[in-house]
Amino acid sequence: MYMLKNVLRNLSGKPATRLYPLEEREPFPAYRGVIHNDVQACIFCSTCARVCPTGAITVDAKAGRWEYDPFLCVYCSACVEKCPTKCLKQESIHRKPSVRKFHVLRTGTPRVKKARADAAKARTDTVPAAAAKTEEGTD
Repeated sequence: MYMLKNVLRNLSGKPATRLYPLEEREPFPAYRGVIHNDVQACIFCSTCARVCPTGAITVDAKAGRWEYDPFLCVYCSACVEKCPTKCLKQESIHRKPSVRKFHVLRTGTPRVKKARADAAKARTDTVPAAAAKTEEGTD
């Protein structure tokens, strides 16, 4: 008898949960959602890939390639916090349900380290001068 009262009350009352796909609630103020990368500001240092606990991010610095798997991501925000250039952002938008898995791929121009660029420039500047000295010494 007690159970019948509960069943009838639950059937006649309003639902205890939200009708999710039809009715979405506003995210919380500190909600961690979808990750976006501003690839123009990215230096491809792989810090985000190293701190990611699930391995959802892979970086190929030589090719200038940043890849992110949103299905592996647990949205912990470790990559966003550790990014030295702050090119990673987390928006307060949740990823929509999907039937197919996909990867987010961003490509950009890989940054040349300044020390390497300066060394390459110094080598090209000093080679003709050294060759000129050896030619003068042989005469």
